[in-house]
Amino acid sequence: MTFDVDDELEDLRRSVRRFLADKAPSEDVRRVMDGPDGHDPAVWEQMAGQLGLPAIALPEEYGGLGYGAGELVIVLEELGRALSPEPFLSSVALAGRALATSGDADAAARWLPGIADGSLIAALAVSEQGRDWTLDGIDTRAEPTADGYAITGVKTFVIGGERADLLLVAATDGDGLALYAVEPDETVTRTRPAVLDPTRRLARIEFAATPASRVRAPAGHLREVLDLAVIAVAAEQVGGARRCLEMAVEHAKVRVQFGRPIGSFQAIKHRCADLLVEVEAARSALQHAAALAADRDGTDPGDLAVAAAVCGAWCGQAYTRVAKETIQIHGGVGYTWEHDAHLYLKRAKSSELLFGSPAAHRARLADLAGIGGRG
Repeated sequence: MTFDVDDELEDLRRSVRRFLADKAPSEDVRRVMDGPDGHDPAVWEQMAGQLGLPAIALPEEYGGLGYGAGELVIVLEELGRALSPEPFLSSVALAGRALATSGDADAAARWLPGIADGSLIAALAVSEQGRDWTLDGIDTRAEPTADGYAITGVKTFVIGGERADLLLVAATDGDGLALYAVEPDETVTRTRPAVLDPTRRLARIEFAATPASRVRAPAGHLREVLDLAVIAVAAEQVGGARRCLEMAVEHAKVRVQFGRPIGSFQAIKHRCADLLVEVEAARSALQHAAALAADRDGTDPGDLAVAAAVCGAWCGQAYTRVAKETIQIHGGVGYTWEHDAHLYLKRAKSSELLFGSPAAHRARLADLAGIGGRG
């Protein structure tokens, strides 16, 4: 099961690619990645105002455009291809989709319109120190208060969390897990740890009896949120891997050694062919998962879980392998700061661990297949 990339989707891809090439080329990504925001607010405003990208996969009744997972995946692929530092992944694909799929009409009406028009930036906070991205044993607590809840705990590796206006926090009230909406105040301490990928900001966030409201959602919603998050990250990974392949092939055509382009040598041909196989396999896994995500009402949650785990087990490692080989094909220039190849490798390696390592996803696949713990 895959979704068909029709002419409308290709038009969308071309529009996003042209916009990013014009408004957020590599030199601008390098400029803003060390800035105070970690992204360019002017570019984000244009993404929202001119293209309507933050609204693309959010419900129309809350200011969205009402498109589905297919359109979302196309946008994420192009953002990954350009190493875009804009908060689309965190605000729209993660937090926005978590609210949109929750079934909580009050929470959606309160926050989704701002996410859809880009005026409100949101982030999803799940991971905890020593807990990876698993939902077992989350220590962050939500205590009932007269006005709602109070959140206490620490979250790590929160994508876009340093500057987010809204945080969706996975916490337990002692009986079970749920998402809690937090508008950061003086009880929230946010720090930015040193990370491998300079194009993506992560945050460590500490909550000290922070006021929060519970997002009312059915059982299993948080697990579905993480599955959709894995698919979203996989879309970025596929876009980045495809760009690395393009760079490798382009260089192989023009780099001359011994009087001929290096792409004419069999060893380089084989390497490029192997990279193509890696990218196409990742793309196939992504398209299958995206098709299931697009038809959530008609999809068995178990099927979506398997598809997300396949993406998590394959797409990240494929991106890393392709990025490494791209540097090798470029030779010495691929190792320089001035060339973009190292930025793709850093994005690949860091995103490989988001929402679970490949090993964790393979273990989950084994569990879903009923063979976990064997051998």
